[in-house]
Amino acid sequence: MLQYNKVYALEEYHHRLNIFTGHKRRIHYHNAGKHTFSMGLNQFSDMSFVEFRKTFLLTEPQNCSATKGSHISSHGPYPGSVDWREKGNYVSPVKYQGHCGSCWTFSTTGCLESVTAIATGKLPLLSEQQLMDCAQDFNNHGCMGGLPSQAFEYVKYNNGLMTEDDYPYMGCIYDGSCNFKPELAAAFVKDVVNITSYDEKGMVDAVARLNPVSFGYEVTDDFLHYKDGVYSSTTCKNTTDNVNHAVLAVGYGEKNSTPYWIVNNSWGTNWGMDGQLHKCVGGNTIHLATVSACTAPRPAAGVASARWDKDIPAGQTLP
Repeated sequence: MLQYNKVYALEEYHHRLNIFTGHKRRIHYHNAGKHTFSMGLNQFSDMSFVEFRKTFLLTEPQNCSATKGSHISSHGPYPGSVDWREKGNYVSPVKYQGHCGSCWTFSTTGCLESVTAIATGKLPLLSEQQLMDCAQDFNNHGCMGGLPSQAFEYVKYNNGLMTEDDYPYMGCIYDGSCNFKPELAAAFVKDVVNITSYDEKGMVDAVARLNPVSFGYEVTDDFLHYKDGVYSSTTCKNTTDNVNHAVLAVGYGEKNSTPYWIVNNSWGTNWGMDGQLHKCVGGNTIHLATVSACTAPRPAAGVASARWDKDIPAGQTLP
């Protein structure tokens, strides 16, 4: 608890200690058995899952209208592994959403940051707070939740997203105003590409040929203490209205014959593998393809984006 600067009054201390002890016991039991991923204590170990869900996950029902895809997959073949972090400066550092269900904004900016970097050679850090403050008309709800596909639509029709420096993240501190300044827009969306629900092959195609992909799924209680390895769960549900978290797939690979996604989370670098995780691919085991989307950038004036102005041949990857 000291490691994460947690300080409590005496009565609450005993309550938190009981929760912490229960998590520690469960982690030990999990790690002692047969498993594909390890669990470990972290900054969330003094919270019950009920508390965590109310504080960090999407609480508004996420009924996405984009369950039918617009992404046209090639027939492959695809590389055995892809990692956009290793292709160049195309993936932004892991961020921290704080005590707010704003994961959808970080998934959105992470994808658009990567897409912009791939198109222009420059990696921007974009504003999550603008999405929090300004995207309500697209069925997004600030700290209560939203979806990347809907956030991309906002950016497309709003004509741009500002940088994090120009519109800094404040989390749940909101005065009801949208402070978007068009002249400071740094990234633009030409088109929103939705991948059909549960279509992991479509996600593989998009990640292999195009760019990192935003996706949503249901977090269950064992996910809180993920430490490393290939995560899988059979307890999460498989309908779009159970989606309570959004992240970014930045690649895929395989370990001990188990294929996995490489995923950027938004819970800071103290969680998982420096804020990242590997998730099982196949059979939609954790329903990670429940809601997924990517985007094509609209170049700013004077910025070339030829790779998005023409079709990409089947089997060809970028860059």
